[in-house]
Amino acid sequence: MNVPEGTLLKSRVVERPRDPLAVALDRSLTGYAVFEPQEALLLDAGGCGIITFRDGVPELAYYTGTDRGGPRALADLAMPGPYHVELYRLARAELASIGEHDGLAIPPGMAAERLAGDPALASSTRRAAPAARRTDATDGETDDERADAEPGAVEAFLADEEKIDAIKTQARTEAQRRAEEWGFE
Repeated sequence: MNVPEGTLLKSRVVERPRDPLAVALDRSLTGYAVFEPQEALLLDAGGCGIITFRDGVPELAYYTGTDRGGPRALADLAMPGPYHVELYRLARAELASIGEHDGLAIPPGMAAERLAGDPALASSTRRAAPAARRTDATDGETDDERADAEPGAVEAFLADEEKIDAIKTQARTEAQRRAEEWGFE
């Protein structure tokens, strides 16, 4: 996904992805957020996630580490924090230049549900969405259809053995370093 360079509004490390999603909604942000997860920060692995917003409502999602978009990008991005997050503002014309990509589109409340695990924020986001994009709490799917179509963020994370192994290895290395630092054997 080619995103025009926007005006940087915020750059910080956050423990939970809920915070930047809530800020985007509160500010009615038209622009995008770049999420760089802990895996990329600590292990020089993975990639970053990009979520675009129109008036604070998420529209598109893409994850560079897997080159996947839409709901699958959110599943790829969902991992334990912290995240380095940058929020950018774009003019409406610049956001429109990205175009509409069906493979990258996400329902309004999906980022809050799957990435942040926050049903209240998801409801607020759906209410803020334009009528044409507004859907019910399940984004038009039954629970069974949603379970069959896409794994949840936690399930997708737990199914990725490489991510689990990388986190275990990093934690083991960090624990050994600290034990040596503190004089433990």
